[in-house]
Amino acid sequence: MRRSAVIGTSLISVASMSVALIAVALIAVALIAAACVTTPTGRSQLRLVSDAQMAAMGSTAFAQLQQETPPTSDTKKVRTVDCVAEAITRTVAPEETWEVRVFDAPEVNAFALPGGKIGVYTGLLKVAENPDQLAAVIGHEVAHVLAGHSAARVSNELAAQLGITVLGQTTGVDPQLIGLGANLLLLLPYSRGDETEADVLGLQYMAKSGFDPREAPKLWANMSKQAMSKQGGGAPPEFLSTHPANETRIRELQERLPQALPLYEATRAQGGQPKCG
Repeated sequence: MRRSAVIGTSLISVASMSVALIAVALIAVALIAAACVTTPTGRSQLRLVSDAQMAAMGSTAFAQLQQETPPTSDTKKVRTVDCVAEAITRTVAPEETWEVRVFDAPEVNAFALPGGKIGVYTGLLKVAENPDQLAAVIGHEVAHVLAGHSAARVSNELAAQLGITVLGQTTGVDPQLIGLGANLLLLLPYSRGDETEADVLGLQYMAKSGFDPREAPKLWANMSKQAMSKQGGGAPPEFLSTHPANETRIRELQERLPQALPLYEATRAQGGQPKCG
């Protein structure tokens, strides 16, 4: 009888744990479903953090970058970047105060952060041949912020960690292996989707701001040449990259030019062509 009682108690404990795990999972699913929002192009997006929280994160990250990387002393480069960034942000986000820094570093990169922060590395200015090509990059990065991609990325990480914990407890599978699968199957598709959406919006932003959208495919052709020269002619497979392959990006940008060019021409007709050269 005593052995049966122990077994019965164990079974009740296991059942209670299973019910508790299922309850936690259901609550998590309900919270995540309630936190879904729609992006400017109609994509579903997870949002578990507020705009204020993201702005604080962006400001902290920007301050850290400024401590780690010196600004350029080239005033001509600063004026060009400021001019392009100001033209785009004035057009698409005039209610926000934007802070722009040009970092003296060889990386071919730029970024925009929540809280109105924009950073451009001098290495990018060797690949972007003119202000229109620079506008393609800045428009793309600003689009990430305005479309809430940073918040979605943080939210996806939180949701993935919660899911990994519950799944690991339920199945007994190593959470690290589950995490790798979650990264490949869940997180990367959203990241590639964000990049594609930022291309779509960025092309519109630069065109509305008076920059020639036909320069965007040329910019990515330059990027492709630069990447191939650094990697000995190769690039990571598209499946394992958070960014679309350059060939894919160039083709899709060219396909979207018929929608972007009228925006550019309308801005030019109104005298809205920036002089950032």
